[in-house]
Amino acid sequence: MSKLIDEEKRKEAAASLLKEMEATAARMRELIVTMPAHDLLGYIYAQYMLKAMAVQSAAEENGAAEGHDDLIGDNQFLLEYVHAVLASDVAPEDVSFDEAQCTELFELSRQLREQAMFFAMASSADKKTGVFGPDTADIEFRAKSNWVLLRGNRYQVLEGEFYSYVLAPHNDMLTEVYGIGAADIAAGFQGMADSARSGHADAITDMKRHFDAVQAFVASFDGPEEEAMEAWLAANGEQAQATRRAMDDMLRGGIANVSRHTMLPPALLADLAFRRGEETDFFAPGDYAGTPYRTLPARKKPLIQLGEDFYAIDPCFARDAGYRALLFNLLKRRPDYAKTFKDRQKTMSEAAFADILSSQLPNAALFQEVYYRDPATKQWAENDTLILIDDVLFLVEAKAGAAATIASPALDFARHAQSVQDLVIKAYKQCERFFNYLNSADEVPLYRLADGKNEECGRLRRSDYRVLVPIGLTVESFSPFSTYCKELAEITPLLGKHPFVSLSIDDLFVLKRFLPTPGEFAHYMEVRQAVAGMRRAHLFDEFDHLGAYLKKNRFDLDIADQLRGGNATMVIWDGMSDIVDRCFEGEDWESSPFPTQAFPDEVLRLLGALNATRARGWLSAESRIRNLGEEGRSNLAKMLSDLRQTLSLHPTRYFMLSGDDEPLFIWLQRHDQEIFWAGVNDKASAAALVAKVPDVIGVLVEVNSDGAFRAARPFPVRIPTTRTSANDHIYEDATRMSQRTRVLNSNQPNKPVPAAKARKPGRNDPCPCGSGLKYKKCHGR
Repeated sequence: MSKLIDEEKRKEAAASLLKEMEATAARMRELIVTMPAHDLLGYIYAQYMLKAMAVQSAAEENGAAEGHDDLIGDNQFLLEYVHAVLASDVAPEDVSFDEAQCTELFELSRQLREQAMFFAMASSADKKTGVFGPDTADIEFRAKSNWVLLRGNRYQVLEGEFYSYVLAPHNDMLTEVYGIGAADIAAGFQGMADSARSGHADAITDMKRHFDAVQAFVASFDGPEEEAMEAWLAANGEQAQATRRAMDDMLRGGIANVSRHTMLPPALLADLAFRRGEETDFFAPGDYAGTPYRTLPARKKPLIQLGEDFYAIDPCFARDAGYRALLFNLLKRRPDYAKTFKDRQKTMSEAAFADILSSQLPNAALFQEVYYRDPATKQWAENDTLILIDDVLFLVEAKAGAAATIASPALDFARHAQSVQDLVIKAYKQCERFFNYLNSADEVPLYRLADGKNEECGRLRRSDYRVLVPIGLTVESFSPFSTYCKELAEITPLLGKHPFVSLSIDDLFVLKRFLPTPGEFAHYMEVRQAVAGMRRAHLFDEFDHLGAYLKKNRFDLDIADQLRGGNATMVIWDGMSDIVDRCFEGEDWESSPFPTQAFPDEVLRLLGALNATRARGWLSAESRIRNLGEEGRSNLAKMLSDLRQTLSLHPTRYFMLSGDDEPLFIWLQRHDQEIFWAGVNDKASAAALVAKVPDVIGVLVEVNSDGAFRAARPFPVRIPTTRTSANDHIYEDATRMSQRTRVLNSNQPNKPVPAAKARKPGRNDPCPCGSGLKYKKCHGR
């Protein structure tokens, strides 16, 4: 009975908040429609700049920009409502600007935003069941709150790059319809973002330059000041016009005028814009009328036409909704292009992962549109993109459609969730089918479709791959659902051990900058995949995951500890992306270095040598090194430095680093010495016996006379389990090692290994490193 009473109270609270929201929204509409649009925009933008300067000043004094996020959120929320009213109401004949009404409008906007958040809590609380199981209440709350608060979850400076890539397949049709191609349209969207980001600062700079020029002219003019001004205007008509434009940018919302600040043609802008009074749904009678829980007009068309010009009133929706609105209207103008459009979108999205991350996937084996017989149905099945690099396998299932939905979570949460779940679950099921096929035999054939027939194009063994990452890739980010979908009952680790990861093309443009080498990217994906398999552990989006990785490295282990400790029902890490966000804020962001994890120089040199050599197993060796914490990295650096400097006295040195149950055996050797692999393997096996650690990875490093690491080759370390006559010498060596104070050959004789023992194996002989491959396919390459 008490639960029923609580449920009734919750419903009553939600209903009361809904009425309050509707009343607040109606009053905001009344105020906005009675004021001149340009003056209102200018006032809102100016107030934002003044408050931003105050926040910046406080940050410089206190060391933290407190209130900055709230300032941005409040400003954008109000601008969305200005857009909604202008789209919904024709301009009345009698309008006047009233600063007191503007003050009331700011307060109402803050109030409505607050009411919407309380409604999200009241309408979502205590839900025990749903598509996300026991976490449905929390996820529904977050979906509703993000619907109200979250805008522009991309970096403004990357807009041109994103649009250039995703519009390129449609370049010919865009040119035909709008008279402008993909690259120029991308530049236009970047221009919108740049104007919103730095338009006020640019206008202030222009005004100061023009003022200084006028002052200098007046000072040198021989006559009254009024005549001087008239003379200057007569001689500098173009500069005077530029001054008026700068004034308009500063005081009348001119920074939002995309007709002025971009070269996008009117036909394209018109397709992205509402005319005054054109939108009829947002304020129509019914539940949620005019509240943030209806679909804001800016989600449908991000621009507004005022007179002959087009305005991006809220800069974030110009980016978030622009892509879908543009393609929707392109197909509306050319419905005959639908089939070709779909095919091109599919091709673009399937190629995106390997294309954008080409530097992170050097010499990877790439299979697109992989065919095979499904072992369950015996029918031919297809997967999008298979990428094989060293011992890492990426299976990418791309979904070319827009990820975001414009259906409100308040009106129908199940439908809202389903529209994005479909993207995840469909990709997951396709990955699951392929992984089951891969697990159906020791080796499976792969096929490609050629002239209507399936012909074999490769063979694959699951045992060859240490890391297998199934990925669902969308064009746009659709956080937070992309990270929350792991709570769905259907989403479990494939084959019981390979969690599914959801990414977007948006994400890839950021990841490639922060993880520039194959080793960095592969290791991040290992850690990211581990977190993807943790239910009840939530980070908002990919950039929070990236920030957590840069700050903490193995943050999956930290989260696992938190989930184990106490009675935590859910672990949420918030704000981890700040280290990433800051990199895109300054004007010089392109030339500034991106943050990276800290490694001692000696370890960086070793990682660089592994990356340069890229012998089989190099990503495994890099992963083990990157797993090390600060102390482990320091210890590794010291051992490398100390022993490297003694190679002038000893042709080879070695040591074992055995912390954290991920041991490394390092063999250093002068480059002018031929490698005696049998001796290397035996020494590594003996060291492993002494350290009593399993799963040792060995790395042989060749060092030049100047101390530079010329090459670094991983090799598997075989650890004997039973003493035999064949390995008796290894056990004897282990006994000698155990009597020393350290597991390294500090007393190695200063003479090279006899040449007779260093016979180079034949090309078809088994590689002496122990990989099981022929020498020509392993270290003989």
